[in-house]
Amino acid sequence: MADSLKETSPASPAELGYTMPAEWERHEATWLGWPHNATDWPGKLDTIRWVYGEMVRKISPGELVRLLVRHKNEEKLARHYLQRAGCELKRVQFVMHPTNRGWTRDTGPIFVRRTRPRAETAIVHFHFNAWAKYPDWRKDRLVPETAARLLRKRLFRAEHEGRPFVLEGGGIEVNGRGTLLTTEECYLDPKVQVRNPGLGRKEFESTVRRYLGVKNVLWLRNGPVGDDTHGHIDDICRFVNSRTLVLIRETNRRDINYRPLAENWERIRDLRLEDGSKPEVIPLPMPAPLHFAGDRLPASYANFYISNAAVIVPTFNDPMDRVALGILGELFTDRPVVGIHAVDLVLGFGSLHCLTQQQPR
Repeated sequence: MADSLKETSPASPAELGYTMPAEWERHEATWLGWPHNATDWPGKLDTIRWVYGEMVRKISPGELVRLLVRHKNEEKLARHYLQRAGCELKRVQFVMHPTNRGWTRDTGPIFVRRTRPRAETAIVHFHFNAWAKYPDWRKDRLVPETAARLLRKRLFRAEHEGRPFVLEGGGIEVNGRGTLLTTEECYLDPKVQVRNPGLGRKEFESTVRRYLGVKNVLWLRNGPVGDDTHGHIDDICRFVNSRTLVLIRETNRRDINYRPLAENWERIRDLRLEDGSKPEVIPLPMPAPLHFAGDRLPASYANFYISNAAVIVPTFNDPMDRVALGILGELFTDRPVVGIHAVDLVLGFGSLHCLTQQQPR
C-alpha cells in the first residue's frame, strides 16, 4: 500500500468492518521492547534481561517475536542474552525504534482485523502519554507508526471530535465477539491520571466502538493498590474464552485490597455479554503482598499473556502460585500454562502482559 501513514479516510475501522480479535486467537507475532530504562527496575536491569530471555524462549516456538531495540549496539546486547537463554534467534525480528520504556502493551501497535472484502489487519494508533503521569513518552508514542511502515499496514489515528484519543492496551480487555471490559478508575477518574480531559463514559464508549469495533462496553470499579497505571484491567479481570472471565479476589479482610476488589465482584454480577448472557466468572487468588522501598507492588496472576505456544503466568515465590497455575491450566486446555518468575519484574509496577502486545494472524 502506497504510503499508508498519509492515507486518510472518513470511515472508522468499525464502519469498514474491522474488530479487535481476542488474545487467544492465533498470532502472527508478539511485540516486545528490549528493557533499558534503569529507573523502572532499580538495580535489577540485568536480571530483567534474563526474564525477557525466558519470555522469548516460551513465546517464539509458536510465533515470531518482534523486538524493539534502540540501535545496533542494543540489538547486539539483546542477541547475546537471548542466545545464552536458549532462544532461537531466527524466530526473533529486531525492529529499530528509539523508546522511552519497554511497556509494549501500552505503547505498541493495537491491531484490528476484518475478513471482507479480503482478510487483512490494520493498526489503531491510540496516543500514548505515559499513563498521564510521566514526562517521557514522545518516543514511545511513535511505535505504532513504525509498525505500520514496517508491516505496510493501514494506520487509523484514534480521535474524538478532532482531538487525539489516549488509551493503553493494558486498560482494555476484549472477548473478540463484541464485548470490551475496562475500569472506571482508569478512564473515568476526573482528577487522577486523566487520559482524555473532558471526556466521560459516553465519549469513551463511542470512541472505542468506532476504533475497535466493539458493541458492548463493561465497567468494573478499581484495580489493586500499587498499580502505577491507576486501574488497568489486565491486573484485575481477563477473558479466557468468549464467555468466561477470571477475576482476582482478595480473601484477607485486613488487606488494603480487600474492599476495592470486593466491589468488582459486586459489580460483575450485573454485567452482561454482547448477547445479553451472563459471563461465567472464575476467582483467581492474589499472592501475599509484595513491597519495594515502602511501595506496595501490583503483583497479580491476572497479568498473564496468551501466546500461540503457551500461556505465560507471573509467579511470585508464593503458595498461591500453584493454585493460580492450576486454575488457569484447567481453563486453557489447548496450550500449556507455564509460570515465569516475576518478583523482580513487578518492581517496574507491571508484569508479563504489560510487556507484550499480540499481532493477530
